[in-house]
Amino acid sequence: MKPFTRKKKAAIRNLISLSLLFVTVLSACNMPSETEAVSENPATQATEQAVTEDLPTTAPATEETVVTPTSTTEPTPAVRDPSTWKEWPIFPEYMPESMQEVYAYGLANGNDPHAFSILGDCHSLPEVFLGVYDTEPANVQSLDENLQETVAQFQGSFDRYSPTVVLGSTEGALLWIEWNENEEGYCLDNELPIDCEIRYHKPIIAFIRLGTHWETRNEDYLRILIEKLLENGTVPIITTKADNREHDERVNQNLINLAIEYDIPVWNFWASVQDLPDKGLSGEDNMYLSDEAYAIQRIDGLIVLDWAYRALSDN
Repeated sequence: MKPFTRKKKAAIRNLISLSLLFVTVLSACNMPSETEAVSENPATQATEQAVTEDLPTTAPATEETVVTPTSTTEPTPAVRDPSTWKEWPIFPEYMPESMQEVYAYGLANGNDPHAFSILGDCHSLPEVFLGVYDTEPANVQSLDENLQETVAQFQGSFDRYSPTVVLGSTEGALLWIEWNENEEGYCLDNELPIDCEIRYHKPIIAFIRLGTHWETRNEDYLRILIEKLLENGTVPIITTKADNREHDERVNQNLINLAIEYDIPVWNFWASVQDLPDKGLSGEDNMYLSDEAYAIQRIDGLIVLDWAYRALSDN
């Protein structure tokens, strides 16, 4: 597929700009803070230092009319320079051949072509991310035909409980048995959240949307998560984050470095919100997204899913 250019992105944004005025999202997360000492348990920091707050309320549905970019030629894979990640495009530009092989392996071994997963924190809860595409038919009908097809392809994956989408999640938390809330009872005894998700849901694609609650051993845990997905035949999509709570942007840099190392597509969400007031952030702690940023992540996330699905299934 042809890369999503900045001009095409601007056209999409213009089409949904009116609806953004009506989006209201109240979001809250557990907020673990990092300490110098690292526990033997990978998610100890995420639980001992968490502050429990109310769940986010459901955002009102908005009618988002979107034109999906089409292509007639295949893009030439670009050399990705990790030092210039802030200049990278918002959307992935090509699907690496290695990921096509992962996808084929996953299908051959029982992954569900109608399932995708999310590894995330409060920004990835269905209420504020993609859930509307399962719960609001009128919203789906306003989308471009290609996006409607993708919604139909993954119906049921948008608004669902997942042990890998939890308030305050960190990379390490998804590798900790005690973090598995198992709310719907389909996880096995003593099963890690990530292991339960890929065993039960069998996703062909997984968004990695972690990092707001960063940890000292972030890279180690991310490697384990990425390798578990790849071994399962699930194609990961790395997503940069909007905030810089760590003050030196090392989390996004780490995400980019691992994306290059493992040849994984990148959704550069950070770039999506840089032109917004306060760079798309809301609140004194610079952790929550603004209403407009939540609306952008909702439509951008669907566009990325559409792109990945078509790039994988067309080969």
